[in-house]
Amino acid sequence: MQQIRATVAKEFELVNQLIIDQLHSNVDMVENVGHYIVDAGGKRLRPLLVLLTAAALGRCDDRHITFAAIIEFIHTATLLHDDVVDISTLRRGRPTANAQFGNAPSVLVGDFLYTRAFQLMVRLADMDILAHMAQTTNTIAEGEVLQLTRAGNPDTTEAQYLDVITRKTAILFSAACYGAATLSDRDEQTRAALQAFGLNLGIAFQMIDDALDYDGDPATMGKNVGDDLMEGKVTLPLIHTLREGNATEQDIVREAITTKSTARIEQIVTAVKRCGALDYTRARARHYHDLALENLSQLPDSDARTALVRMTELAINREH
Repeated sequence: MQQIRATVAKEFELVNQLIIDQLHSNVDMVENVGHYIVDAGGKRLRPLLVLLTAAALGRCDDRHITFAAIIEFIHTATLLHDDVVDISTLRRGRPTANAQFGNAPSVLVGDFLYTRAFQLMVRLADMDILAHMAQTTNTIAEGEVLQLTRAGNPDTTEAQYLDVITRKTAILFSAACYGAATLSDRDEQTRAALQAFGLNLGIAFQMIDDALDYDGDPATMGKNVGDDLMEGKVTLPLIHTLREGNATEQDIVREAITTKSTARIEQIVTAVKRCGALDYTRARARHYHDLALENLSQLPDSDARTALVRMTELAINREH
């Protein structure tokens, strides 16, 4: 990641500074919660996508920097809301904002970050961007509701799972790339290709995230193995296990999903690995990785394009 960031190091620092500046509020709780979650770090993949896409198209200017901050604010708002809905207590290796400050402040500061993002969008004075981001945030909200309604349902299909992760995760990756191309005044074909790149990258990224929930190291992931199961989330490793596991394994997994219990997590992890669910999930992620790279093929060779390729590879080869 350090090598990838180095391609747009100066611009990346400007984005971070803008984020800090835009967290300012006369209400102390807003700043306290906002800084708490922003300072937690994270990879900043989405704003980085904006900067690298702009650089690959020739130039990264102040409007791209503003848009990168917008994307990060929207992402951070979704994290605040997600952790409240999921009753999560750990993110990136430390207590979640809702565990630290309470549910109500987390939800309300999430709202503040959403509205601050749209204030910044108004500054861009670009109706295409505003319309696209309004649709994007609406789609993310729909994805959250879909995931909530399907929680605890062991009959969730792979197609339904793909629909949720596309709405919840991939759509913001996609918007980051589409917005960068729009601000670079590129034609619709280029915008569409980069939009598809972001979407496929986001799907691959989330699939690996879901595999790591049953195969990762809690110390490096910053969350506990089986967290998704405790929330009743039916992810691809579980869907494959329900499809390919033996009768005993299927019963264990089905019961755990229905009751949202991690009491038998060791048996579930064993079942997931034995029936090849992690290999299957990674293979599906590789498919979307390959699609993403195809979408990049029309960009000219550059350091920024190379960085985008590396980011795509990192998305499926990471351990946390």
